[in-house]
This record gives sequence, structure tokens and C-alpha cells, in this order.
Amino acid sequence: MKSKFPRTLLGITIALLIIGVILLALAGYLQPAFGVAIRPVVSIQEWFSTRFTAIYELLTVPRDVTTLRARNAELENEVSQLQAQVIEQQQQLNEAEVLYALLDFARDRPANQYVAASVIGRDPSPFLHYLIIDHGSDDGIIHGMPVVTQQGLVGVVDAVTAGAARVQLITDPSSYVNVYFQSIEGEAQLVGSLTGDVTLDMIPQELNLSEGEIVLTSGLGGSFPENILVGQVVSVQSQENDLFQTALVQPAVDFNTLTAVLIIRNFQPVDTSPLIPTANP
Repeated sequence: MKSKFPRTLLGITIALLIIGVILLALAGYLQPAFGVAIRPVVSIQEWFSTRFTAIYELLTVPRDVTTLRARNAELENEVSQLQAQVIEQQQQLNEAEVLYALLDFARDRPANQYVAASVIGRDPSPFLHYLIIDHGSDDGIIHGMPVVTQQGLVGVVDAVTAGAARVQLITDPSSYVNVYFQSIEGEAQLVGSLTGDVTLDMIPQELNLSEGEIVLTSGLGGSFPENILVGQVVSVQSQENDLFQTALVQPAVDFNTLTAVLIIRNFQPVDTSPLIPTANP
């Protein structure tokens, strides 16, 4: 009986201790103690978690990088294709705008018959100013036909084959065009140069020519129809003892960006070469 009583007392004591600990825990008095006891366990768990994450990334990241690089290459290829399509569509839009402008120009001048042609080449010489177009004698193009755009005068057909023609620009050194001025009464001769500059010669000294004056073809000489815009005077040079003035002209046409032109097919140039005197041998 004596040995049994201490065991019962021990059990009751342990039970009371457990109940007391539970009550203290529920009341929050043991929270600091639990924090101190659990902290080593949490630290060990964090250590294992960090190592596991590092090992997992080591095994999976190379595969993800390869996938991302492949996807990036696919996206770059798609972007390149889209950029090429945008450039192509922009070129088509520009060509359409040029053609519509040429069409409007032709509609505004129904008296003339036009042949539209694309520019397919340029003279490689820096001293000559010619264009090559994709229409020739098979399309009714002949030597001497004037060439224009919606901006103004381009030049004249200089040589022809069956499927192509060469156009001499008004900037060529051997080009000359008889012109007149829009707002003042007077005429002059427009000539090209090796540098591509276009100047006016044979301007009478008494003519009060100023910057900004509009220059148009006069029709004299029979090489071009009249009233085609040529350009605008940008500077005038006049010396007191000279017989004539000279002037620099900014052409209306941007020859560097020409992609299409109109040939005036029903204009018949006058051949004045037999009337020009030649030196005796």
C-alpha cells in the first residue's frame, strides 16, 4: 500500500504540472520560453530550406535559361519580320502617293498625253546628270519628249531603246531651257552645271529680278511646252559693267528622290539644229 500511494501522488503531481503548464501556455506566460526553445529548430529549418532552394535552382535554372534564350530568339525573328513588313508597306504607300500625285497632275492638264515611267537607274558619272526610266520606243517614247513630275520640270528624253530611255536633267551641264518670270515681264535662259547647280543667264540688267521669283518654261525654242514650273530664284548676281545679270535657281523637283516621272507624249519638239550656224572647216 505504501508503494502504491507515492505512485498515485506522483501521477497526480505530474497531471497538475501538465495542467498548470497548459494553463500558463493558454494565458501566454510561456510564449517567451517557447520562442527561445523553438528558435534553434527554426534556424535548422531555414538552413535546410536555403540549401534545398540553391540545389533546386542549380538543377532547373540552366534549362529555364535555354528555354528563355530560344523564346527570345523566336521573338527577335518575329520583330525582324514585322519591321521588314512595315518597311515594305511604307515603300508601297510612298509609291502610291507619288502615283496619285502624278495622276492628279495629269488630270489638271488634260491637253497633254502622258506616259508614266519608273526611275530604274542614274548615271554614275558625277559630271553628268541623267536618269534611266523603264519605258522606251515600244511605249511610244521618242527623243526630245519633255519629262515632268507633279512638282515641275525634270528634263528631256535624250536617248531611247525599245524598253528604256535616258532622261537628261535640267541640272546637266549641257542642258538649257528658255524660261520667263511669273510676276515680272522678262525672259532668260536656264542652264545646268557640273556641280548640279542651276543658274539663269542672259537676264537684262534693267530687269528688277529679286529672290523668290518663280521661274517657268517660256516655250521659246520649241524644246519644252510653256508654263511648266522650273523653280525659284534664290540669289541674284549683278555687276554694274556687265551686260546681263545672273541668278541661282532652286529647282522645284528634288532629283535625288525621284522614283516616277511623266513623259509628255503628244509634244513635238522643234528641231532647230539646221538653223544653228556651224563653223567652216
